[in-house]
Amino acid sequence: MDFRPTPETTEFLNREHGLLIAGEWTRARGGGAIESVNPATEQVIAHCAAGGPDDIDQAVAAARRAFEHGPWPEMSPTARGRLLWQLADAIEAGGELLTELEILDNGMPRDPAATQAVPGAAKMLRYYAGWTNKITGRTIPADPRPGQDTAPLTYTVREPVGVAGQIIPWNYPLGMAAMKLGPALAAGCTVVLKPDEHTPLSALYLGELIRKVGFPPGVVNIVPGTGETAGASLATHAGVDKVAFTGSTETGRTIVHAAAGNLKRVSLELGGKSPFIVLPDADLAEVAATAARLGFFLQGQNCQCPSRVYIHEAVYEQVVDDIVAAARALPVGPGWEPATRVGPLISAGQLGRVENYIASGLADGAELLTGGTREDRVGYFLSPTVFAQTTGDMRIVREEIFGPVICVQPFSGTELDGIAQLANDTNYGLVASVWTRDLSVAHELAGRIKAGVVGINHHGGGDICAPFGGYKESGWNREFGAEGLEPYLETKTVVIRYR
Repeated sequence: MDFRPTPETTEFLNREHGLLIAGEWTRARGGGAIESVNPATEQVIAHCAAGGPDDIDQAVAAARRAFEHGPWPEMSPTARGRLLWQLADAIEAGGELLTELEILDNGMPRDPAATQAVPGAAKMLRYYAGWTNKITGRTIPADPRPGQDTAPLTYTVREPVGVAGQIIPWNYPLGMAAMKLGPALAAGCTVVLKPDEHTPLSALYLGELIRKVGFPPGVVNIVPGTGETAGASLATHAGVDKVAFTGSTETGRTIVHAAAGNLKRVSLELGGKSPFIVLPDADLAEVAATAARLGFFLQGQNCQCPSRVYIHEAVYEQVVDDIVAAARALPVGPGWEPATRVGPLISAGQLGRVENYIASGLADGAELLTGGTREDRVGYFLSPTVFAQTTGDMRIVREEIFGPVICVQPFSGTELDGIAQLANDTNYGLVASVWTRDLSVAHELAGRIKAGVVGINHHGGGDICAPFGGYKESGWNREFGAEGLEPYLETKTVVIRYR
C-alpha cells in the first residue's frame, strides 16, 4: 500500500536540515551533506548537513561556554528537571511526526515506533527529570588528624563532569538520543550529540523541540555526520570531558583509543550475542513466541536479541518447530503497513553483511530451517532466518550478526555448570535469559551466567529504573536507573578544619 506522510512530516522532510550549534541551525562549514534513504523504498527522502572537524570544534566550544557561563550552570536542579519534563511533553505532542520519521528514516515498523520508541523517549526524559534534585553527596565521619582534638568536617559534593560527546547508532534513533540526553542533562552536563549518518532525522526534530522548550543555547548541540569524520573528531577532542557511545564492539575499541589523548571518561554500550536457554519445564508456547518476536525485533538489529537459542533435547523438536512456524508467520513489509512486524534492514551494506553471514553458516554446515533469502521486492528486506545444526565454533554463533538470524542448538542434561558454560561461551555478556518454572534453578543460573541482565522467563532489559549494560566486550558502565547518572558526575571531597 502507498504511504502518504502527514503534511507536517512532509514539510519537515523537505526542509534544508542543518546542524544545531549554540542554539542556531547552521550549515556544515565544509559543505558536507547526507542523503537520508528510506530502506523500504531505497529512495532519498531528505538531505541533511554532515558535520566535520570544524563543526565539531564549534559545537564543543558552544557546549563549553554553556557549561561554564550563562543560565545553565546557575539554573536550579528543579528548573533543569522542568525543562526535561517539558521536552518529554513536546515529544508526545509531536508523536505522530516522530513515529513517521522513525518508519521512513530507519525502516522501523509502526509497532514499535509508535508504541515503544516515542513514548519510551518521553518516559526516559521524565525519569531523569525526577533525578535532578536528588543528586546528593554525603557527610563522612572522619577521624581527627594527629595532634588535633576535633575531626574536620568532611563531605562530598556531586558535580557534572562537563561537556559530554554522545555518539548514537542507527537501530533505535529517537530512543538512543533520549537515553543519552536524559542522564547527562539531569546531571548538569552540556552535550554534543552525533546521530548516525543513516538516521539523523528524529534527532534533528528533537533539536527543534529542544529550542522550542527553552534550553539555553549550547546546552545541546546536534551534529550529524559520519563516524570517520564527526565521530572521530568528537572522540578525540580535547574539549570533551566524557564520551558516551552505543554501537559495535569494534568501533567501541576505536573510541577507547581515541579518548586516550586527554584521558576523557568513556562509557560504552556495545554488542551482544544473547543466549536464550530453554529447560524442559518451561512454558513452551510462550518460549517459542518470545524467541521469534524478540529475535526478529527491529529486524534483529538490536544488541539484546536472543540470537543463540539453547533448547533441552527433551523439548527441542517441539520448540524448534514452533519457532520456525512463528518466524514464518511474521509479516514482512514496510513499516507503515499496520500488520508489519519485520521491516527492512537499514541499508544495502547491512543487508549484504547479513547475507554474508548466512552464506558462512551454510558453508560451515548449519541447516537452514527457514528464511535466509532477500525478499523479492524493492527495499532491503530479508526473511526471518533460523539455523539448526549449529556449533559453538561457527561465525554465525560467535559473532554479532545484527540481522534477523537465530541459531538453535540442543543440549542434554540439567547440570547447571554445563548450561552456564554454554551461555558464557562468548566474548559478549549483555543479556541472557533462562526459561524454567524451577526457581531454584533460575536463581542459581542467574548467579552463574556472566551478563549484565539475566531474565527469568523474560528476555531483555527491565524498566528504565533498572541499570542496563554488559560484561566483557559488551561495554563499560551502565545506562538507565540511578547508575545511568554516574558516568556524568564527578565526586569532590571537601575537608574543613574548625581550628
